[in-house]
Amino acid sequence: MSGSMPFKMRLVHLDLKGAPPKVSYLSEIFPLFRALGANGLLIEYEDMFPYEGSLRLLRAKYAYSPSEIKEILHLAGLNELEVIPLVQTFGHMEFVLKHAAFAHLREVGPFPCTLNPHEAESLALVGAMIDQVLELHPGARWLHVGCDEVYYLGEGEASRRWLQQEQNSTGKLCLSHMRAVASRVQARRPSVTPLVWDDMLRDLPEDQLAASGVPQLVEPVLWDYAADLDVHSKVLLMQKYWRCGFPRLWAASAFKGATGPSQAVPPIKHHLRNHVQWLQVAGSRPTDSLQGIILTGWQRYDHFSVLCELLPAGVPSLAACLQLLLCGGFDGDAKAKVENLLGISNLEMMDPVREGAGSFPGSNILALVTQVSLHLRSSVDALLEGNTYITGWFSPYHRRRKLIHPVMVQHIQPTALSLLAQWSTLVQELEAALQLAFYPDAVEEWLEENVHPSLQRLQALLQDLSEVATPPPPPTSPGRDAAQDP
Repeated sequence: MSGSMPFKMRLVHLDLKGAPPKVSYLSEIFPLFRALGANGLLIEYEDMFPYEGSLRLLRAKYAYSPSEIKEILHLAGLNELEVIPLVQTFGHMEFVLKHAAFAHLREVGPFPCTLNPHEAESLALVGAMIDQVLELHPGARWLHVGCDEVYYLGEGEASRRWLQQEQNSTGKLCLSHMRAVASRVQARRPSVTPLVWDDMLRDLPEDQLAASGVPQLVEPVLWDYAADLDVHSKVLLMQKYWRCGFPRLWAASAFKGATGPSQAVPPIKHHLRNHVQWLQVAGSRPTDSLQGIILTGWQRYDHFSVLCELLPAGVPSLAACLQLLLCGGFDGDAKAKVENLLGISNLEMMDPVREGAGSFPGSNILALVTQVSLHLRSSVDALLEGNTYITGWFSPYHRRRKLIHPVMVQHIQPTALSLLAQWSTLVQELEAALQLAFYPDAVEEWLEENVHPSLQRLQALLQDLSEVATPPPPPTSPGRDAAQDP
């Protein structure tokens, strides 16, 4: 397959529901995306979009301004990256439905993830969101409307009543909402084609899917991020979608954000295997059978989960995956090109990139994040749980009772102080680097999740040591005081 290019469009997914990059960082990284072989962006704005009017409360604290959106589009255009905006319109609506003003539109009252498709106000809400996004994307040819992982659909009170009627099903309910949203997009901008994630369509009967009208309105994005993606099953699924009347299909792989909700550095080998499998899927069909591939880079598993790999930490994985797609494999030449473009001396496929590697925008963040993720917790654990002086003479029992042999302070304190100083210096450097690329809330969150717990354990040890090492003041002698009275 070497030399073939089955995916004419190769889009990098920017998931902005966590650690959204500053526009200044995007201005540095877009040229690299283009050099690596990308020719488009899927931008999932979530709460970073500058919604106005009754939707203004959806904005995050550091949401982009309208002028920043225009600047992002300008920068993308300069680097020949076609932008497809993404607006969730069914599932993953937490950033909307968490607000009291919209809580009544939840499918299931306690859970803010899924929109109630029976309420006319629900369609009006997503229609207003779509209108505002399209207004700031006048040149868009596609709009991704999400529709993945519509959890608890059919479990709401209105849905239960609706499902009691003969011929009704959750599949029919899902298709009805998709059709309504897609029709809303085309009424607003006939030249824009809606994309949808395909997971809610996979198991639907062919006759139901074909008769729904949805295949004439949307293009499905088949997503699978597994290293052992089942090629044959995926080809059969594509054939099913074509039989149902979908004219064009897309693929979606992952370069980060798909191997664990708190992953810090992507396992490059896993993501390369995922792309090898997608190449096999594409190669088993006629050329251009897939419109393009979206290389997803999830930043959170959902609105409420922790941050996974930051964008700079995912760049080597993205670079390797894009080159694999361009070259039809990841041979020595492709690997050498990646190393040259990123300024990396040796792109290790089995382990995270080594400290200090790279000259690409954000490479210092990758190096420092790698150090923290590989060594911070383990070094503190080794001290607190493996140091004989601590485990033998300053155990939790001793610390609670402030007991220690004085000579042991000299064995423990210098080592702990040295380790704290070493990590404090590195963390200060990391914080400064993060502040250049990300907004303060993302910097705070990443450090609080990944750094502070270990440093606080060290600081608590030193605090306990300082308290037991400081001798109490000598007691005052009542007799001596009494003798000095006149």
